[in-house]
Amino acid sequence: MFSKWLITRIAGCTAACLFFFTANAQNKTPGSLAYSADSVEFTGKQTGLLYGATITVPKQPGRHTAVILVSGTGAQDRDGTMAGHKMFKEIADELSGKGIVVLRIDDRGVGRSTGDYAQSTTGDFANDVLEAFAYLQTRKEVNKNKIGLLGHSEGGASISIAASREPRVAFLISLAGLCVNGYDALILQNEALVSAAALTDLDKKRYNDINTLMFKTVREYADSADLEKVLNQRYEDWKKQDDELVKAKGIQYDHFRFPIYSYSKQAAGQWYRYFVKYDPAVVLAKVTVPILALNGDKDIIMSYKENLENWKKLPAKGLNKDVTTVLIPGVDHLFLPCNTCTTQEAKTNTQPMSAIALQTISEWVKKRF
Repeated sequence: MFSKWLITRIAGCTAACLFFFTANAQNKTPGSLAYSADSVEFTGKQTGLLYGATITVPKQPGRHTAVILVSGTGAQDRDGTMAGHKMFKEIADELSGKGIVVLRIDDRGVGRSTGDYAQSTTGDFANDVLEAFAYLQTRKEVNKNKIGLLGHSEGGASISIAASREPRVAFLISLAGLCVNGYDALILQNEALVSAAALTDLDKKRYNDINTLMFKTVREYADSADLEKVLNQRYEDWKKQDDELVKAKGIQYDHFRFPIYSYSKQAAGQWYRYFVKYDPAVVLAKVTVPILALNGDKDIIMSYKENLENWKKLPAKGLNKDVTTVLIPGVDHLFLPCNTCTTQEAKTNTQPMSAIALQTISEWVKKRF
């Protein structure tokens, strides 16, 4: 879910608008309409990849609005399984129970899907979305003019790219979706994680300093074959200064660690190079369809303030003001009601996905499409 972004492993409407819901999330009730769930496979005409998926179709007759679910960072199965939670299965149940077709897909190299996830970029994942869109165009149960995309986390960037390339996409739904540039996303996320960690103020500053140095270097050398070498050298230069700091502070047992060699190899990969250069302003200026963007106010992975502001602001630069932003209180990056709201808590959190989030999505789609 977050493994590609984290470089510090620390213990442990027609007008743009912002709504803040104050109601408490309750356990969801089953959808009022029955649906079927079938495993399907299709081959991408452009990518040549085989995709394994599950399609849920309302049993009522007719052609229905459809939504394609798009995962975030980290290879995930079609259920969107993260930290034991099956986010996409819950979303499919909610939407198809309300009369909406849902297609959820195994990521590249996961389950029945072929391809190499580790060698793919956010742009490649957008191509996978377009193959899924083409597949739904062939389904008799689907209204071809009402196919939308829902992306979680990095999936927010994937669906934005896909919609900028395919004008027939009817709408976008972002769940804690990326809407700041890649460099800023790395800075914001890691600063939030460091802030939440049980570290001394000095160690927090050290992590933030080295993280920022690494991110700036990746951005500067993103197109260079020497990126890995430069990262290692800049770390060594920083480490010399840091060692002097530790000595001056009289620290006898220093537990600070930075995984420079694993990080530099990861950062030199195609995904990281693409991600750090990603600019949603360029992409969303080309997207003219209705957008619904949700974030949790306890999300430390995708800062709601900067991202929700950009979901309103960036499409408007392309004259698209049909953006609705919704802030869900008390939920984390997976839209789970939480207490500490850390990534560690998500692994033991037994709460289902926020009923407010699920209902907001289904009601918006039903009202608009």
